[in-house]
Amino acid sequence: MTISQQPDTGRSQGFITEQFAGVRELFDSMLDADPRYSAQLAVYVGGSKVVDLVGGPDCAADSLTGVFSCSKGVAALAFSLLVQDGLIDLDATVATYWPEFSQNGKDAVTVRQLLSHQGGLVGVQGGFAMEDYNDVPAVAARLAALPPMWRPGSGTFGYHALTMGVFLEELCRRVTGLRLQDVYESRIRAPYAADMFLGLPETEEPRFRPVLFDEAPAPFFLDPGSIAGVSGNVQAGNLLELPNVRSVRAAGSCSGAGVGSADGLARVYAGALTGIDGLPPYLTSETIGLMSQEQVWGLDRVFCEMSSFAVTFMKANPRMDFGSAQAFGHDGANAALGFADPLYGVGFGYVPAWNEEGGTASRSMQLSAAVRRAILAG
Repeated sequence: MTISQQPDTGRSQGFITEQFAGVRELFDSMLDADPRYSAQLAVYVGGSKVVDLVGGPDCAADSLTGVFSCSKGVAALAFSLLVQDGLIDLDATVATYWPEFSQNGKDAVTVRQLLSHQGGLVGVQGGFAMEDYNDVPAVAARLAALPPMWRPGSGTFGYHALTMGVFLEELCRRVTGLRLQDVYESRIRAPYAADMFLGLPETEEPRFRPVLFDEAPAPFFLDPGSIAGVSGNVQAGNLLELPNVRSVRAAGSCSGAGVGSADGLARVYAGALTGIDGLPPYLTSETIGLMSQEQVWGLDRVFCEMSSFAVTFMKANPRMDFGSAQAFGHDGANAALGFADPLYGVGFGYVPAWNEEGGTASRSMQLSAAVRRAILAG
């Protein structure tokens, strides 16, 4: 595989293989169109790095920043190990592992339903302070005592923005006695040398750059007592500040406080799918099939827009067209994106410095499409 090196031209820095020159051209055109635009992009194919680019004034090749709900996808990779080890049965009831969860009519809710946004436990009236998520057992106890906002098993689903990580973490604690963050660290992040952290160590703080925001526009009214308001935690704090608060990113809430780089995101997904650097994949194809199978598709009850989910992982759809029907991953509120695509053998990571809009026309979707075009062109 031939490596194409590009000198410092004021555009992107890093390297690509010749096959992916079009990806660099697209990335450079984005840098040319907006002098402030700053981002990292990394892609592995078949376990080999084929794209590793950085550009713009506000990030460097070794910088780390918040990736928001990309954290859910990373946490789901670690949770997949519990399924693979036989510690969690997706079709068992949640109460099998977490007896207190059975309160208020939730005794029949399965792990599969809960972790595919069907549980109706998007938050609590009044919300949680950001630091509350550092005490998962306490938050989990409050959620376990609630009645669901809709009937689980009815086909209704809605994005559990901050509570999904609590469910993953509490189930892990119940079956292993360990924090899911520690399972991730010991079995994925450290052995695969990935700059993607669920709990940023103090030693890595010099590399951290806060997520950057434009001046906030005048907000439209969102009833804090509505399902969307509760999921968005609007009564208690600004979700977009999560990774910019040291105590929160140090604890590494699996819902949205992860910190990493594009290469870190790409490595954890490539490590799961194909293995990297001579290490075998840490997930079997059977486990990937179980965890990445689409569970729900249609109108999301919280955001009133089309969504599709596997077990925690997002699935590609016309609104979020990041990969093939086999692809699984997660985006973040700032339009960061990490995913694996078994059809193409891809591990992908994209991390912007400035908060961006996501969706079909986003830069991450355009870049992921360029990667697929390059692979199909051979």
